[in-house]
Amino acid sequence: MQLNTIKPAEGATHYARRVGRGIGSGLGKTCGRGHKGQKSRKGGFHKVGFEGGQMPLQRRLPKRGFRSVTAKFNDEITLSQLNNLPVSEVDLLALKQAQIISQNAKVVKVIGTGQIERAVQLGAGIKATASAKVAIEAAGGKLSD
Repeated sequence: MQLNTIKPAEGATHYARRVGRGIGSGLGKTCGRGHKGQKSRKGGFHKVGFEGGQMPLQRRLPKRGFRSVTAKFNDEITLSQLNNLPVSEVDLLALKQAQIISQNAKVVKVIGTGQIERAVQLGAGIKATASAKVAIEAAGGKLSD
């Protein structure tokens, strides 16, 4: 194969539409543009969603809702879930193997719900709220920062 012998796949290309070349071509006279109006003229362009000056639909309807792009990568666990884990060094892999967080979680936050009675060491990528941090350190645990 050489650069000068490469051709598109069979059926991938189409003939260019030659308009305004007589009645027999099927695209003579108005050239497939119909009669009159902005779209029949040269340069007859308007923006997507333009409704001739009427307030467009996307502006008539109220704005509603918000969906975070990063929400699927965030997860949270409670102190009681942390207390029930069989390991003392908690990282993302341990939480995923215990099926406490989702497999595509990248950031985990410990919230201060429940009790913790044993010392745990939190690994990288695991944050804690202020109340959870106090509870973990009171039980003899440690947070990595």
